[in-house]
Amino acid sequence: MSRLRVLSIATAALLAGCSVGPDYRPASPAALGVPTDWSVPVAPAREDLTRWWNRFDDPVLGQLVEQSATANTDIAQAVARLRQSREALVQSRASLLPTVSGSTGYQRNENLRGGGRSFTLPDGTVVDTGGGGSNSYTLGLSASWQVGIFGELRRTVEASRAQYAASGYDYAGVLLSVESEVARNYVIARGLQAQIANARASLGLQDDNLEIAGFRVQAGLVSSLDSEQARSQRAQTAATIPSLEQQYNAAVSRLGVLTGQAPGALKPLLQAPRPIPSGPATIGAGIPAEVLRQRPDVRAAERTLAAATAQIGVAKARLYPALAITGNINTNATSITGIGDAITGGLFAGLTQAIFNGGRLRSQVRAQEAAADAALAAYKGTVLLALEDVENAVVALSTAQARQREFAIALDAANNSALLSRSQYRSGLTDFTTLSQQEATLLSARNGLAQARSDAASAQVALYVALGGGWDATTVPEAPPRTRAAGTDPAPVPVPVTPQTETR
Repeated sequence: MSRLRVLSIATAALLAGCSVGPDYRPASPAALGVPTDWSVPVAPAREDLTRWWNRFDDPVLGQLVEQSATANTDIAQAVARLRQSREALVQSRASLLPTVSGSTGYQRNENLRGGGRSFTLPDGTVVDTGGGGSNSYTLGLSASWQVGIFGELRRTVEASRAQYAASGYDYAGVLLSVESEVARNYVIARGLQAQIANARASLGLQDDNLEIAGFRVQAGLVSSLDSEQARSQRAQTAATIPSLEQQYNAAVSRLGVLTGQAPGALKPLLQAPRPIPSGPATIGAGIPAEVLRQRPDVRAAERTLAAATAQIGVAKARLYPALAITGNINTNATSITGIGDAITGGLFAGLTQAIFNGGRLRSQVRAQEAAADAALAAYKGTVLLALEDVENAVVALSTAQARQREFAIALDAANNSALLSRSQYRSGLTDFTTLSQQEATLLSARNGLAQARSDAASAQVALYVALGGGWDATTVPEAPPRTRAAGTDPAPVPVPVTPQTETR
């Protein structure tokens, strides 16, 4: 087959847009193991969870979550990775276009013999510069183009586009993780404030009990055992406060770091106690298939699978001929005005084909196929994990709400029992052991109710995040434009989603 014939066939293949390798097709929910309904009772109506923290009606919580979205260092790293991925896509697209370069030059030639001008060096030597000088001006332009007739370049761009989208969803996943961590630590901080308040309230009652016991001992109504029991109970309650304060300080410090500040920066803001935040009693979860569209980690895994599928085509294209076209134009003149008088140029097109490589290229194809299988398994695993997160959060919320109702009843009963026991002890109708037990039960009920409220709020946060709340799932995160100074990049600006069109 003649060279011209081979070139004609290759050009026809190029114009036909031939791309070897499998075309990516998204898997159906059924193929991923997604059931048609949840196995636990959930509210069927799907809600807009883009700004779920507003549902807690706590302005401090909203302020902290929104501040973390712009100042958190993990989010800043995710933005930087997204920018890197965008530039990789730009570089990949550039490979589809020719590379053009230019050159220019000037040269002066002098004839050092033959008379003309002369000058004397400092040592007395006379140098004849000659009179036959000439100028030379050159100007050149060269271009090269790797055509990729079997689609290796287009598949590379396809993979880069999918990887860029996956990086955007990875950024959204980091954003959701940081938002939930802020809310969780805020709930912990408010819950610990409630427990510290409970301990101090109980400490005040136990101070009164210690005083009453002392009076009764002095009056000879009871032995010193009552006084010692009261003193021991008070000390044990007081000992719990430093531990609670240490945990509270850790939660507040964590909130400071999550919002991009020093650990103690938020202590003045959170110093005034506020109730444990409480969201709506029910949260609409919709149907399981909606998790595939709402969860950024699921969408990132899907785009990673698309990129791995495209890489199979890149590897397969290396088994076929590669076409390269190069050309150049040059001119050479003795004066600038005559720069265009003599122009030369050339054009070359060549095919290269691997003949023997010890099976390396086919091994690369099999390796990419294995990578795609692994990406598919990871995609399925991410989907199943997302469904597990939703159902676990639903059950956690339901059980926390049930515990909250029971602890409310227990607190009412414990409070009444403590009042009766204190009155009876003052009157000498009961012993101090009974009073001590009732006081301990009251403190336990108070802390139990506070913990149940904290658990319910944490479960609500977990459910919001498990459902993919915290970002606008109708948009895809894009890398921000380059800023004037390093370290001042804003958060990515979402843009409307466009249908994913893969190169065929």
